[in-house]
Amino acid sequence: MIQDLHSHTYYSFCGKDNPEEIVQAAIRGGIELFGITDHAHGVGHGRKAVYKAAADGVSFRDYERALIRYFDHMDLIRQKYKDQISILRGIELNTQGNYPNAALPEGVDISFFDYCLIENLDYPESITGGDLFSFAKRCECPVKGVAHTDLFAHILARGEDPLAYFKRMAEENIFWEMNVTYDSIHKYREHPYVLEFFRNEAQQEIVRKSGVKVSIGFDGHRVEDYHPDRVAYFCHELEALGIPMPFAE
Repeated sequence: MIQDLHSHTYYSFCGKDNPEEIVQAAIRGGIELFGITDHAHGVGHGRKAVYKAAADGVSFRDYERALIRYFDHMDLIRQKYKDQISILRGIELNTQGNYPNAALPEGVDISFFDYCLIENLDYPESITGGDLFSFAKRCECPVKGVAHTDLFAHILARGEDPLAYFKRMAEENIFWEMNVTYDSIHKYREHPYVLEFFRNEAQQEIVRKSGVKVSIGFDGHRVEDYHPDRVAYFCHELEALGIPMPFAE
């Protein structure tokens, strides 16, 4: 399956495009399963001025409503293009503690999304404290993913066993993203952990043995930068390694 489970639209402060534009680009590129995952704080706050305001001066009264409206919009697009591509309705969660209005507010329901991506897990200031499993329970989506994170480095830094950690991820329906972005927003930098994983047979064996699922995500922010051929290449690499991808059943 050719899947891309990480993309952004104008709902994200860093995104530019109408959601239909990115879906059409994915269709043209032969993507079979496409996940739209705008930043929750971009959707929930709507304006950068609110996002950057002092935390004690921000009201979250309309945050959840904004997420529901966003979900409904993505669902309309999913239905419109259902004969051409399968679309998943996702959301990305920023956990940087030094951006107090970026994190998901306590009590906000996101359980109706198909999945969520958790980012910044390995940042020193992450509100997760590096504890993926406690934060994932709070999210309540049926499926969760860890976005653009060197999990082997993170696990070893925590003094934990990689095989046991990935097994627990598999048990709790948490997948690991291989972020294969190569675009202007990210200054055409590739993630070293992705390159390392695809050449490191020991890492591949641990992941395969654990049963954890691994996704491919381009993390697109500009439709003109999109490289679906790059997405397809890495999907085929996972298939060749015998590593399952989420939502691929």
